[in-house]
Amino acid sequence: MREIVLDTETTGFDPNTGDRIVEIGAVELMGHVPTGRTFHEYINPEREMPQEAFEVHGLGDEFLRDKPKFAAVGRSFLDFIGDAKLVIHNAAFDIKFLNAELKWMGLRQIPWEQAIDTLAIARKKFPGSPSSLDALCRRFGIDNSSRTLHGALLDSEILAEVYLELIGGKQPDFGLSHQPTQKPGEAPADWTARPRPTPLPPRITPQEKAAHAEFVSKLGGDALWSKV
Repeated sequence: MREIVLDTETTGFDPNTGDRIVEIGAVELMGHVPTGRTFHEYINPEREMPQEAFEVHGLGDEFLRDKPKFAAVGRSFLDFIGDAKLVIHNAAFDIKFLNAELKWMGLRQIPWEQAIDTLAIARKKFPGSPSSLDALCRRFGIDNSSRTLHGALLDSEILAEVYLELIGGKQPDFGLSHQPTQKPGEAPADWTARPRPTPLPPRITPQEKAAHAEFVSKLGGDALWSKV
């Protein structure tokens, strides 16, 4: 199963009032395991950066001036995510911005059903507790000391660790259930291994066996191998 852990940074809170995306970071998971493939782009928002937003992510006008516009990266972003599930913290915010940018380009929209909202998962799992990314890192003992400012790729990498903890730990597919269910094609819960009707052929060649015997014969009668 392919999933994309995703984060964006923006100039503000609402694309309908002129705010734009300035950074996209994404990390690919396959079977809940990071593959090493990432997508990362800084984006020229074609407007000035408000001071409030700059204080959040530190991306200023001078830094972003020579970066590509969203129109130059939107298609490659869609190609990267494909139809994979998108793991996002507060998914409504990022999907709103991404779909606004994609709409302005005339590209396909991301359906809400494609998103997995880790904020909603955290609030359901820990009702009444803080559910920010930093709070979840503290809860799960995840090191986020390098997160002095928000950054889309760094936050995606951290969120990938948080997501695995939220769904049951670093090896969620190995979890045991008190009420296991058997799906079509699966072995029954009480299945145990049985001897093969036909033993597998030996992997040691006759030449290797002869060489080993010759080696053991030179070790002397007290050698451990001669008693086995």
